[in-house]
Amino acid sequence: MVCGGFACSKNALCALNVVYMLVSLLLIGVAAWGKGLGLVSSIHIIGGVIAVGVFLLLIAVAGLVGAVNHHQVLLFFYMIILGLVFIFQFVISCSCLAINRSKQTDVINASWWVMSNKTRDELERSFDCCGLFNLTTLYQQDYDFCTAICKNQSPTCQMCGEKFLKHSDEALKILGGVGLFFSFTEILGVWLAMRFRNQKDPRANPSAFL
Repeated sequence: MVCGGFACSKNALCALNVVYMLVSLLLIGVAAWGKGLGLVSSIHIIGGVIAVGVFLLLIAVAGLVGAVNHHQVLLFFYMIILGLVFIFQFVISCSCLAINRSKQTDVINASWWVMSNKTRDELERSFDCCGLFNLTTLYQQDYDFCTAICKNQSPTCQMCGEKFLKHSDEALKILGGVGLFFSFTEILGVWLAMRFRNQKDPRANPSAFL
């Protein structure tokens, strides 16, 4: 058997989809763990992460079944969906890496004012900070109702906006880098599926063409 033959392509595609399955299960598990321990209170964040995990799991299962059975239809849809996921993920990853501090501030500002008071209070206690940015008109009101520990320990608390910016900058770089890396594995998956789909199974009837 030479690498590049039918068996090699099949094994490589199966291995890639097993990795996707493990990643998807990890996403689902981490989201459930974070919710169970109360690390993440937003049901939207939890739901989003679980949805991504389930979607990736379904794609991986389809690719794995298609690879094992050399199923033409499954492999075709697997290529199409994985190609679309690559485009979407590549654009999002590049956006995460390209977004500047000013844009991050705008996003944080917009998100802060659509949050409920309960969510803001949870974030303030979690990050041990008060208010968002001193430039906002409602900063003093937020500060007055703040229940973070730092308010009792020092005359002034650090603004939450500063901490959010620090964490968001780190998170965006990690998210963009990891997303960019995995987007190229998706291109590899599309290429492997395309090549494997057009290869003839040596165990099949030699006169049959795929």
